[in-house]
Amino acid sequence: MFGFGLSFFLRSFWNHFEKKAMKIGIIKEGKVPVDHRVPLTPEQCKAILDECPQAEIVVQPSDIRCFSDEDYKAQGIALQQDLSDCDVLMGVKEVPIHQLVADKTYFFFSHTIKKQPYNRGLLQEVLAKNIDLVDYECLTDAKGQRVVAFGRYAGIVGAYNGLLAWGKRYGSFQLKPAHDCLDMEELWQELDKVSLPENTKIALTGGGRVAKGAIETLERAGISYVSPEDYLSGDFDRAVYTQLDVDDYNKRSSDGGFDKAEFFADPKGYESAFGPFVKETDLFVAAAFWDPKAPALFTKEEMKEADFRIKVIADITCDIQGSVPSTLRETTIADPLYDYNPSTGEEEKALTSDKNITVMAVDNLPCELPRDASQSFGEQLMASVIPELMNGGQQPIVGGATITRKGELTEKFSYLTAFAKGEE
Repeated sequence: MFGFGLSFFLRSFWNHFEKKAMKIGIIKEGKVPVDHRVPLTPEQCKAILDECPQAEIVVQPSDIRCFSDEDYKAQGIALQQDLSDCDVLMGVKEVPIHQLVADKTYFFFSHTIKKQPYNRGLLQEVLAKNIDLVDYECLTDAKGQRVVAFGRYAGIVGAYNGLLAWGKRYGSFQLKPAHDCLDMEELWQELDKVSLPENTKIALTGGGRVAKGAIETLERAGISYVSPEDYLSGDFDRAVYTQLDVDDYNKRSSDGGFDKAEFFADPKGYESAFGPFVKETDLFVAAAFWDPKAPALFTKEEMKEADFRIKVIADITCDIQGSVPSTLRETTIADPLYDYNPSTGEEEKALTSDKNITVMAVDNLPCELPRDASQSFGEQLMASVIPELMNGGQQPIVGGATITRKGELTEKFSYLTAFAKGEE
């Protein structure tokens, strides 16, 4: 999108900001398993410096990035091991506690805003070290819509892995693992191998970035869309998919109705309406956000029924025993599949019985296409976040995503106080 310079739109946008001197450091990812993505590609770093010469960007050397140190050096970006003189440090995943540098502004996915217990110590250390923490997940526009996300690539790879699992289960085709593809273009070429029997039915939940990415994959594989009504009522001479919105698989318990505002405010008065789809679906792609207060799509007991047709589940949402009860655990890029035995409710080795359901529940799917995912993510940062950052980071987008400032939780995130203190 941007190539070696910023688009006219971005240049016009930046003219509204007083750009200030700032040194940004791109950190080496330290979380295990390793993440190959970057917040800004080499070309994007150069584009920022071309437009804002008073800024400086340095890159911590890394042997795990999808873009090499030499790629950055070729764009004139300096390598620097010690980032203690940087104003802002940018990564992707959580920074290991012992690597946090005091008194800095950090950008990364912190996975703390839902009071995730496994990251309590991270939040405590951020506060103790007087760090200003900006969480990518909280960067939103005036309408509350996220401005940076990897969701599209989670959908693209998640649906691809669902098809890969189908091919493995039935031996009808063999796809190269997504992480072995150089880029999305090679992944698209792999989809030419997909061959599904007629009347193979694929149900997809969701309407956001993740679902739209999954649809890209399904349509690139030559799978046709049909409406939910036609999906339930007919047989087809080809493989088809349908996309289900929240009102297609939830209904009010009292009268079977649905009110979107009511549901999102408090879904406890609703029950699943997904039942008809389990009888007509072969491959299910779960790509919709799920509120733990909302009903699960189906139950383990329903999965035992003879008319439960689903044989492969690609759970992109990866809520453990959440909307999809057979998601017993996260899987990994290296070992993405397991079988769920509906009779016992237990996990078994992948592809061992045709009575089992094959589950894909990789929780870091964009990592399988790190170059494309990083390019897209960086473009979003450049369009909405970097200009504010260069203006001091107090504008609505960056300011609203700042969880901690100067050793304290910001007002928006004060609900984390007891959690950070270990009191809940």
